Amino acid sequence: MNEINPPLSRQYPVLEGITLVIKFISILTFISLILVLSSRVMAGEHLRIGYQKYGSLPLLKARGDLDKHLSYSGIEVLWIPFSSSSKLLEGIALGSIDFGATGETSPIFAQAAGAALFYVGYEPPAPRGEAILLPKNSPIRTLAGLRGKKIGFDPASDVHYLLLQALENAGISYEEIQVIYLPTHEARAAFENGSVDAWVVCDPYLAAVQRDLDAKVLTDGTGLVNNHQFYLTSQTFAAQHPKVVQILLEEIKELDEWSKRHLGEVVEIFSPELGLETKVVQVAASRTSYGVQAMNEAVVKEQQQIANSFRKAGLLQQNIQVASSIWLPRQTLVLRED
Repeated sequence: MNEINPPLSRQYPVLEGITLVIKFISILTFISLILVLSSRVMAGEHLRIGYQKYGSLPLLKARGDLDKHLSYSGIEVLWIPFSSSSKLLEGIALGSIDFGATGETSPIFAQAAGAALFYVGYEPPAPRGEAILLPKNSPIRTLAGLRGKKIGFDPASDVHYLLLQALENAGISYEEIQVIYLPTHEARAAFENGSVDAWVVCDPYLAAVQRDLDAKVLTDGTGLVNNHQFYLTSQTFAAQHPKVVQILLEEIKELDEWSKRHLGEVVEIFSPELGLETKVVQVAASRTSYGVQAMNEAVVKEQQQIANSFRKAGLLQQNIQVASSIWLPRQTLVLRED
């Protein structure tokens, strides 16, 4: 079935692999950011971290431990907000930020677009943190019911792979659904007014819609995807500042250990930042996994499988080798796998 555009002010093109790659090489959105930072940042004096509203990095920012640690070495941390993983990775590719975190899918399309990035660490699986949602009165009962339906999601995001896996599990080809490209804020509006039949979304917005709209979970990522969070940096930054990368990973490791013991405080930090009720954030936090680890062969193989799946589906225009984008510092990492 042909794909259609949503009846919203902001429309996205028909899903083609080439459009997913193009979104990572657009530079116009970062011109102003680069100009601002170029007047303030001198190499070796600042660490520029890109972050989104939810995850370990905004929590690290809120607690201030990294800023304090690096201040002793004369390094100031600049925290730069991003609205999506794809934009954050554009920032790394363009050299406007040094470090960030995303889900599983975005780095694959960034690498395909030629971004010189390194994976430096990852969080444990959190498959319940993303799902395919249905309106509470939807007649759809199984994944097979998605055939021919309008499905909204943010392309090249971590939820994109969940959709791909769910369709394959149900024996539905990608061409048999109507794909609607939607950023999160537009996707919720489309979901509420019935412009889409299903919405593929992740926490904390997943938890919010479940509570606010009594939305039904058709499936979450359990048994389909791992939903890892990855930490990434530019290859240039990793080569020039390997000790800073190790400090970042150690600070994240300590933060993760603290978070596991203090989920209540994690919720109190995020609730006002996200504008969500504490009960909603509690649900999202309970589905988040903490415990950063160094990259290893198993997780690299998992990422390669994701890349292969998008290539097989015709959504990635070239083969990539994930292993070529894994950070291998000359010195042994302080961070160890448990």
